Amino acid sequence: MLQVGDRMPEVSLRDQNGDAVDLRDHIGERGLVVYFYPADFTPVCTREACAFRDVWPELDASAVQLIGISPQDEASHRRFAAEHGLPFPLLADVDKVAIKAFGVSGPLGFGVRRATFLIGPDGRVKARALADFFLGDHKALIDRVLAGNP
Repeated sequence: MLQVGDRMPEVSLRDQNGDAVDLRDHIGERGLVVYFYPADFTPVCTREACAFRDVWPELDASAVQLIGISPQDEASHRRFAAEHGLPFPLLADVDKVAIKAFGVSGPLGFGVRRATFLIGPDGRVKARALADFFLGDHKALIDRVLAGNP
């Protein structure tokens, strides 16, 4: 798993609209939050996405970009984003390219771990949260980002 100080891997995936998204192109003035989640429409993943949606205006205003990544396909992400009004990109990583590059594969390579990374404007990991079942650490990281104390 990427550690604080590691350089973000070069990754390009398709979002819920089928558009190619290169993570490097989405690093804002204050950085990029990349969060990995196991599956669309599951209870914990839905709560997480909606919690991030609710602070999206503050993140956007503070020049921090936000991208979600999971192994579902574009169609699933499109339905998930539409149903919950998610204003940020959800990237389809069906081949687990980003999941492997960030080191967040699940046990024995199955699934994906719930992880959130703050990537600084220099492309390096500034902070991270890892908690497979609980959202508190992920929300706390976002709160620190908004407070300017990642």
